[in-house]
Amino acid sequence: MKARDLMMPVKDHLNAENTIEEAVNLLLSARRGERRPGVKGLPVLDAEGKLVGMLTMRDILKAVFPSYMSLMNLGEFTWDGMLEQMARKVAPVKVDTIMTREVLTVDEDAPLMECVDHMIKANIKRLPVVDKRGRVAGMLYERDIFVAITKAMHQAGPAGGGKG
Repeated sequence: MKARDLMMPVKDHLNAENTIEEAVNLLLSARRGERRPGVKGLPVLDAEGKLVGMLTMRDILKAVFPSYMSLMNLGEFTWDGMLEQMARKVAPVKVDTIMTREVLTVDEDAPLMECVDHMIKANIKRLPVVDKRGRVAGMLYERDIFVAITKAMHQAGPAGGGKG
């Protein structure tokens, strides 16, 4: 099985000029296939459809929780409303200021084992799949690979002995 066999076509994406507020709205409403709305990350594409970055919920959380805060004992520092105040502060910021710029990709013809290797080693849950022109053709999700593994296990039957 190849990456193209399991990838989900990219229906929603961001561009570098979107604001974080616009990105959040799209993350909440985007669909991965026919499943419920909401995704945890979206590719950031240029005008030609080429990948320039990825924006995930974690990137947004990091923007709301500035790195200098990790140096403090927050138990003594936090107050009610702080999270909301920080969220309002980052809402107008452009996506390109917080997106992940170095994004692993795989070719449409990449074997699934190669994809799993990348995902495990890089500790990522989604992997952009690019076509021969370098455009994002789809996304490969950890959950979809897990489902494929589960199906393969069930087809093998007890102790891998095949269907009986």
